[in-house]
Amino acid sequence: MERAGQARTVKEYKKGNITAAFGTDFFIQGSTSIPNLLLKLYKHMGISDHEMMLIIQLFRLRTEEKKFMPSLNELCIVMQRDEEQIAGDLDSLLQKEMLRVTEYYDDESGLVSKGYDFEPLFEKLSEIWACARVKENERIRKMIEKEPVVAVNLYNSFEKEFGRPLSPMEVEQINLWSTKINPGMVLEALRKAVMLGKHNFKYIDSILLEWEKNNLRTPGDVEEYDRGFKDRKSGSRRTSRVSENKKLMLQSLYRN
Repeated sequence: MERAGQARTVKEYKKGNITAAFGTDFFIQGSTSIPNLLLKLYKHMGISDHEMMLIIQLFRLRTEEKKFMPSLNELCIVMQRDEEQIAGDLDSLLQKEMLRVTEYYDDESGLVSKGYDFEPLFEKLSEIWACARVKENERIRKMIEKEPVVAVNLYNSFEKEFGRPLSPMEVEQINLWSTKINPGMVLEALRKAVMLGKHNFKYIDSILLEWEKNNLRTPGDVEEYDRGFKDRKSGSRRTSRVSENKKLMLQSLYRN
């Protein structure tokens, strides 16, 4: 019989407890972080789906179980591949210089052991990313060159204020704005957003929608609207102060 205060070593699962147990284990086991850029570009690096899953398992075993060079048997347990297939995938990754075997020194044990090194993988990834970025920038440049001078000046203004090249989606967004409203209004919205430290297209779009709702067509309309807004706000504060003064005066009269 269990005495009061004695710890139980076996947890008894009641109805519904299995879900909570799964949630606890799910949280404790942690997760393996895989860069989205790698998942997006691995096929352009010549990595097959089987090889990518092998890389993911190598990441997990390194971070979760501190296994720098897991055996083929350990990899078979977590993959739907036999040892011969996994060995072939590892050889392929090594030959393509996506992985290399490096010696690691363990500070605690003082031992030197071999392990898979992912540095070549990320070097290759950075090269593919750089090439893709160059191609994207070239495509944007060609898109911009086809536009009228006014549109080109608009793109240049955005790039100058944002401090970076525009993406194709951003170029298309500017084109959409320019077809609906005066380009000068787009520049004015950009100026106001920058003044408020809001360097994003969503905020600029909200400004333009607000102006459209209030039928503002030119920067002059915007200036007049802003001035009227300030006057209304100032008038509201004055009305509030007058009302407060009247209230205080009445209170003083009735106290007497």
